[in-house]
Amino acid sequence: MTSISTKTEVLIEALPYIQRYEGKTFVIKYGGAAMIDDGLKESFAQDVSLLKKIGIKIAIVHGGGKEVTDIACKLGLETRFINGQRYTEEAMMRVVQMVLAGKTNKDIVARINQHDGEAAGLCGIDADLLRVEKTTDNGTDLGLVGEVTSVNTTFLNLLLHNGTMPVIAPIGVDKSWSAHNINADLAAASVAAALKAEKLVFLSDVEGVLVNGALVHSLKKEDARRLIEEGVVVNGMVPKIRSAFDALDAGVQKVHMIDGRVKHSLLLEIFTDEGVGTELLRSYIPHPAEALQ
Repeated sequence: MTSISTKTEVLIEALPYIQRYEGKTFVIKYGGAAMIDDGLKESFAQDVSLLKKIGIKIAIVHGGGKEVTDIACKLGLETRFINGQRYTEEAMMRVVQMVLAGKTNKDIVARINQHDGEAAGLCGIDADLLRVEKTTDNGTDLGLVGEVTSVNTTFLNLLLHNGTMPVIAPIGVDKSWSAHNINADLAAASVAAALKAEKLVFLSDVEGVLVNGALVHSLKKEDARRLIEEGVVVNGMVPKIRSAFDALDAGVQKVHMIDGRVKHSLLLEIFTDEGVGTELLRSYIPHPAEALQ
């Protein structure tokens, strides 16, 4: 059992962070195992509700690719990925919209509201929230996949300033009002950049950025670029890191990449001195345990 003194130390350690972040905006990309395991779903809902209750404005952008794939399979639709991005033809886009803006989004909202989080479910179609242009992968057609070109911050700030937690499915519309699928990491970074958020947090299924098996506690752009060029950082972590630094360049103060498989990892990263993941900064004082050499 945790001792009273240990509990007290935890609360005292958290206090300056609570004071620092009251009234600030955090954007959280919610994905991976934290969206699948019931215990992790519950701890995430508790965490974001707690953050809101201590005065932090929370906006969530969620994924849900596994559910999309499962439903597409049941409907007899082939799922195809190009360099990690889902090829989204019209039939698949209907599934994406049905699942992400429907069941997945509302399940997240319901769980948060069980903890009085005052969440509201949205997608980028609502109030012209996420406007997109069709994107390609180095010239390869991805179908109805979009890149965010504008975010309706007036609408988001109206919700945030009035105590509502937006939960956003990564679907946007182009100038012809055609719905497009958006990579959830990129959508979250775009929302954070538009809101000039204090923090952008990516919850995924890895500890953070790893180099030679060791967790990198802090990372700046020059080192990140070198690690990508050397092939040390690969696959899905590459677009995450690039979108993170795009957000930092646009005014986000700090980006965190944390392991959503750890219960309450969100609180541990934000309210403890050591943290549990990788923080991405414009500049930093190197941690002695860094494995960047």
